[in-house]
Amino acid sequence: MTNATIRPAEAEHFGRLAADWWNPKGSSAMLHKLNPVRLGFIREAIDAHWRGDSRGLKPLAGKRALDVGCGAGLLCEPLARLGGTVTGVDAAEENIEAAREHAKGSGLAIEYRWGDIGQLGLVDYDLVCSMEVIEHVADKPGFIAALTAAMKPDGLMVLSTPNRTPQSRLLLVEGAERLGAIPRGTHHWGDFVTPEELGELLADVGMTMGEPKGIAWSPTKGLHLSDSLALNYIVTAVRA
Repeated sequence: MTNATIRPAEAEHFGRLAADWWNPKGSSAMLHKLNPVRLGFIREAIDAHWRGDSRGLKPLAGKRALDVGCGAGLLCEPLARLGGTVTGVDAAEENIEAAREHAKGSGLAIEYRWGDIGQLGLVDYDLVCSMEVIEHVADKPGFIAALTAAMKPDGLMVLSTPNRTPQSRLLLVEGAERLGAIPRGTHHWGDFVTPEELGELLADVGMTMGEPKGIAWSPTKGLHLSDSLALNYIVTAVRA
């Protein structure tokens, strides 16, 4: 892949948030609330894909995991605690520095790389994750191709992204950003990807997408997995 998938302005935006990334009440508070929901889905997907024991504490033992668009390591650290040998990649150097520092303080051996996934030559990962990233990249087909190239033939991919719906425009862009729940400028609604579009992008590189699961919000449940795909969804993919 020769074309960079990174949008410099997006990398700069998220890089400015690096120092506050691990503050559960700071600018990334929504990610802290979202992370357990995503982890629950990922854990079930891991157990289903490798037919593991759902009660086991280290389902990724002996496996390599890659998180692309890792920020300051909010997903990388739990994946490491699940037993994986973890690599995190991010477009913002500030995020990688914050991730390395936090992992060191947590006693976790995680490899962090700064740059474009399509140009780092990473291969042979059992698990490839990219959470809320594809809506920020410049070249979506190239990005999906790069994720696929990094994965083993029998590996598992997990992706999540906002859906492009009237509800997501109202609540994620106009609502959450104006109210300060998400930093202003984080989302550009026109770049959101529908499940149908993501399925086509995956099919173009020989991948089969699983059944999407929605991530919804309610006053009683907060963020939770849902059958509604109106706001955000998370999904697995494997080679066809």
